[in-house]
Parts: sequence; structure tokens; C-alpha cells
Amino acid sequence: MRFYSGVTAEYPVELYRDLLRYRYRVFVERLGWNVPTEDGMEFDEFDREDTVYVVARDLWGRINGCSRLLPTSKPYLLAKVFPQLMDGQVLPRRHDTWEISRFTAHSLDMDAVVQRNCFLSPAAFKLLRYSIADAAERGAKNLIFVASVGVEALLERANFNIRRAGPSMTVEGHRVFACWLDI
Repeated sequence: MRFYSGVTAEYPVELYRDLLRYRYRVFVERLGWNVPTEDGMEFDEFDREDTVYVVARDLWGRINGCSRLLPTSKPYLLAKVFPQLMDGQVLPRRHDTWEISRFTAHSLDMDAVVQRNCFLSPAAFKLLRYSIADAAERGAKNLIFVASVGVEALLERANFNIRRAGPSMTVEGHRVFACWLDI
């Protein structure tokens, strides 16, 4: 697995489009999310010029994972879409606190059933560790993100230093919570 990271302008146009197509196939086709799309690509208002993307590619150059990193000093997903997950706490708005979103390590060549059974595989942990290191290099001291309840135990077993920002809630049929991850 090879990793690439940078802001939109640092990506070749075709790789950026491949990333948005990959996200469409994972988040819209496989997971059934109701998110903005156009021409088979998934993107939203948080896909800006200053957004940092981490892309994982396999030995054949196919995308098999990604994450999106945003400093909380500018608009970000949790603050705008899921603020209720903070349980009344003040939403972070700092240069050293970043949000990770659109995280996935799905190989589109794998059967969807097999993929669900290996959620947060070793490849996913490598991608998360790379994303954390990239955010740290850019000044992040901690991360915040929205996660499904099942992810919590897996992250703890993999020795990630996480803590909930509030209780879990059901949002659009999914049990989720906001989570801090210390770098």
C-alpha cells in the first residue's frame, strides 16, 4: 500500500477525480449514504482547496482507501452537520485540532460481505496511522471525528488513544458518536 497526501492543487486532476469516484462507490453505492454527488463523484462543501486528502493505493495503482483532514479553525463536518454529538460541549475551532472524515479502506475488488467482516483491517489501521501522522506534521495535536459505535472497540484494541465527546445517538438509522483521538 502506498500513501499520498496533499491539498487539491497538489493532486493530479485525474487522481483527484478517481478519489471522488472511489468515494462515490464506497459511500453512496456500498454504504447507501445520502450525500451530494455529480457524475458518479461524491463531494460536499468540505471538499475545498485547503482540504487535505490522504489516498491509499494498492500495488496496481488502484485506490483502496482515503481520508479527509480539515482544521477545525474553518467549517468542518461535525460542527455543521452533527453538532448534537458533542452533547452541549463547545465545538473545537482551533488550528491544532483537526477533523478526520470520509475515512475508508474498502478495496472495491472485494466482495461487499467480506469487506464488512474485515472493517478496520490492518490496511485500515495503516491508513489511519498515516492520516494521523500527516495531520500531526501539519500542526494537529488531536483529531475529532464521527464514528459508528462498532468502531470504538476496534480502535481501542488497536491501542488508539480515543475518548467519546458525548453519548452515541442514532442519526439516519446509524448509531454514531463524536470521538477525540489524541496524537
